[in-house]
Amino acid sequence: MRKIVHRHLGKVVAGAAIAVAGTAVMVGITLPGSAGADEQGGQGAGQSAQQAGQQGQAAAQPGVVEQAPAEGEKGTGRDPLTDDETKRVAQIAVNQQFFGSSENVEGRRGPQRVGVDLAEQDENEPAGANAPRRADVRFYDYKDDTLVTKTVNLDSGKVEQTDTQHGVQPPISSDEALEAARLLIADPLGAGLKADFKDATGKELTSPDQLLLNSMVYRATSGAQPAVLAQCGDHRCVRLFPKVRNGPWIDSRDLVVDLSARKVGKLG
Repeated sequence: MRKIVHRHLGKVVAGAAIAVAGTAVMVGITLPGSAGADEQGGQGAGQSAQQAGQQGQAAAQPGVVEQAPAEGEKGTGRDPLTDDETKRVAQIAVNQQFFGSSENVEGRRGPQRVGVDLAEQDENEPAGANAPRRADVRFYDYKDDTLVTKTVNLDSGKVEQTDTQHGVQPPISSDEALEAARLLIADPLGAGLKADFKDATGKELTSPDQLLLNSMVYRATSGAQPAVLAQCGDHRCVRLFPKVRNGPWIDSRDLVVDLSARKVGKLG
């Protein structure tokens, strides 16, 4: 029985590639000291480099670490959004009515923020440092499975435009990936994930904080999934690619979490 459960998710995989619906998710590993090595140089090249380093030690000056320049509260022109701007536009975009009528990934009041970007510039407005700065703030409302994009003018502090779309699935945010992992760990279908984690670490998997998570949106296709996942695409569904912290990857590609319905399904 233990072997059946353990193979439920497949082997613990360390590196290589995971092929998902024709898309390869590549895991690149660079060993210390190997990057940029001249394979034709051989041992002689290594010795020459070492000798050159020894000769230059006397002239080398102590390194100085300089602090990064302080980030301003506001950018100009097409500068990327500052942290202060990002926080500000997110607050402006969610008024009391929107907050009270929406729901986040945990089922609580308020929409789930999934992205903030500098908005495209209006071609009829002046360019350069004096160009108006706007931000597009994207939210996913789990109450009715809609993507809501609000365009905020950073100069006036007002929402200039609101766009609502159904069936549009932006990339999964980190908070959504964490919630998907919580649901998977708590679900009976997560038994294989927990067994593989214990094999790799000797410890019980109880929290998504024990994992590093990559994720991708899953959309249903006719006949390719069980009924529990049939609404994926209209619902917010995610495939997880978990990795043990400081350890191997775990293959869970046959499991999909429907965040909208808060259910887990198995493909194939």
